[in-house]
Amino acid sequence: MKVKSLIVGIGFISLTTPALAQSVFEGFYGQVGIGYENSTPSYSGGTLNGITSGPLYSYGMSGGTTNSFAATATVGYYFPVTGNFLLGIGAEYSPLSGNSSNATVTIPALKYSESQSIKKGDSYNLFISPAYAIDKEKLAYAKVGYSNANYEIGGGNDTYNGYSLGLGYRQIIQGNWYGFAEVNYTSYGNQNVATNASGTASFKVTNALVGVGYKF
Repeated sequence: MKVKSLIVGIGFISLTTPALAQSVFEGFYGQVGIGYENSTPSYSGGTLNGITSGPLYSYGMSGGTTNSFAATATVGYYFPVTGNFLLGIGAEYSPLSGNSSNATVTIPALKYSESQSIKKGDSYNLFISPAYAIDKEKLAYAKVGYSNANYEIGGGNDTYNGYSLGLGYRQIIQGNWYGFAEVNYTSYGNQNVATNASGTASFKVTNALVGVGYKF
């Protein structure tokens, strides 16, 4: 009799306890964001080739950090996985160029220094996004991806590749419209500074964004 009562009780609880509603963020979405971005370079020393007919000269670089306005446009899709978890894929484009800053190039043996401008150009990011549905209309998510950016260094154009990481939160505002906030970090790997130099440069980029999106 006690066993029968227990079974009836469990059945009653299962009927009266509401199941988690399907997240509204499943499926396609598009969004735009604006914010602030910081780009910090680091350099490895090297040698300059072809400046004289004598020995190669070592040089160093310093400076070149930029802070600028940032804007992104993103499209993506979230798949349900299990329970409250979703998995997304997306593509993000940043069309704006950053502010220009100067890096100092020094050649100690020649007691020579000069300034070279550094400017981050447009960039794109391809990512996967594991996410957790806090409730039907709220979503916390992470981003892991591959990024590509153009940089102008000393008047020349260079393309840098690297990985990206991000954390964000989004919430429905009205209907299918939602607001979001996120922070992102991108590490662009070492690449030659110039064709006549053996040294390399790398960049660490962070941004903070807020914006609106639409769930289709």
